[in-house]
Amino acid sequence: MSQTATTPHTIREGAFGNGTHLSCRACGAKSELGPFYACMECFGPLEVGYEFPAITREQIEAGPKNIWRYQPLLPVPVDVASYPNTEPGYTRLIDAGNLARELGLRKLWVKDDSGNPTHSFKDRVVASALSATRELGMKVFACPSTGNLANAVAAAAARAGIRSVVFIPKDLERPKIITTAVYGGTLVAVEGNYDDVNKLASEIAGEEDGWAFVNVNVRPYYSEGSKTLAFEIAEQLGWRIPQQVVIPVASGSQLTKIDKGFTELGKLGLVDATDYKIYGAQATGCSPVAQAFRDGHDVVKPVKPDTIAKSLAIGNPADGPYVLDVARRTGGVIEDVSDEEVVEGIQLLARTEGIFTETAGGVTVATLKKLIATGQLDPEAETVIINSGDGLKTLDAVADRVGPKVTIPASYDAFVKAGLQ
Repeated sequence: MSQTATTPHTIREGAFGNGTHLSCRACGAKSELGPFYACMECFGPLEVGYEFPAITREQIEAGPKNIWRYQPLLPVPVDVASYPNTEPGYTRLIDAGNLARELGLRKLWVKDDSGNPTHSFKDRVVASALSATRELGMKVFACPSTGNLANAVAAAAARAGIRSVVFIPKDLERPKIITTAVYGGTLVAVEGNYDDVNKLASEIAGEEDGWAFVNVNVRPYYSEGSKTLAFEIAEQLGWRIPQQVVIPVASGSQLTKIDKGFTELGKLGLVDATDYKIYGAQATGCSPVAQAFRDGHDVVKPVKPDTIAKSLAIGNPADGPYVLDVARRTGGVIEDVSDEEVVEGIQLLARTEGIFTETAGGVTVATLKKLIATGQLDPEAETVIINSGDGLKTLDAVADRVGPKVTIPASYDAFVKAGLQ
């Protein structure tokens, strides 16, 4: 695996905030901050390491109501908010009492990331990647995507005035294609599934100078954006960590970074370092991590995706082994649900809480229901689930399940005759 090809660029002091180095997640070897994503010792994945100063709750609370309130905890400079960006984050944490009662839970919250600028959590990670792209002097903002990331990259690039090139599987949901193309960047449809698209992106990243593939060669910085979900959940709960969190799993990065975020908050004394359990949710048609968890394996065997939950359809998830580590260390579980259960999950959340989630959220709700039914999740423990995107992006999933209950003439008599009183 090669590192990205890039011309020499002077990185300014403080370009990555309190980030001090890159560390290999496999062997622990450290390297300098830069456009690197694979360990030169063992080819393992790299992540950002920090030396944090003293940080107070008051300091954070005085910040902007977006992810930049957590600037000291991210690999971004202190002036990051002064550059044009989509300003994602600080989305609603909803007290889901109706859904909790229906499922038999004592306390349930929905972290609703459909409220982000392009209506998914991907705006968070893209904002972090955009900062790294700018600081590294790269000129093309790019990604392989199953949809939500495509939207976020195209929108962020338009806002920042940088060229974007986005690669997607050609059979992606039509709404996600439109809501990427509308931003005016270059959209490329590729024959094959996401893993084929990702392989092509990796090849281009290794050969083309100045291309920042957000989830490939600037991935160490990109993935840190997911920590802000953990930061917001803790802050919105009054600076405490929930006992249980259920998170959808595609590449697995969101789950592992939420865990990292909770850990960092505890180490910094911003919250009490209490125990918590993290659960992962996958669709059965693309559930390599759930299968490895059930089988007791440490290695995730790649699969060919076959599910309506296309935003989770990554058959060879990069963070799969680390998801297994987090679930086992915290006492959680990785579970999967059928496409039929996914659709039922979408409808259940909409009917009980007025939240229309995309298929990934349907996976999460359905998995929550299954975990309760099978006794794998404690109904008495405070629980948070992640809604990662908007249902308007995956209308086909429920299009044949919902609609008018009756059609009547425009008269009061017809209204009465239909029994609608």
